[in-house]
Amino acid sequence: MKKRYFLVFLLFGFLAFASPAIAQESNPSALRTERPIDGLSIYPNPVTGGKVYISTTLNKEKKIEIFNILGKPVQKTQLRGRELDVSTLTPGIYILKIEEGSSRATKKLIVK
Repeated sequence: MKKRYFLVFLLFGFLAFASPAIAQESNPSALRTERPIDGLSIYPNPVTGGKVYISTTLNKEKKIEIFNILGKPVQKTQLRGRELDVSTLTPGIYILKIEEGSSRATKKLIVK
């Protein structure tokens, strides 16, 4: 009986010390750093006319993903200019993910 308690105690002790290391290894995105987009500007925010303008210092082609507040993707597009049409979105709060080259940004977007 004492042997079982000792083994259980030993097992829990091992898991308590090993779990932070296991959690860190299983989440590779925690090790990746996000490079910000230079000169990122999103306007108007809140959006009222169905168009939002996204400009950066480099103004390269951007990958745009828009998610609702539940995390469900609602729009995905490649943006070559500055003007993004969001007229199909219902009024609410959205998460805007922007990728320009190796740089990334995540912003809140409000549609009225």
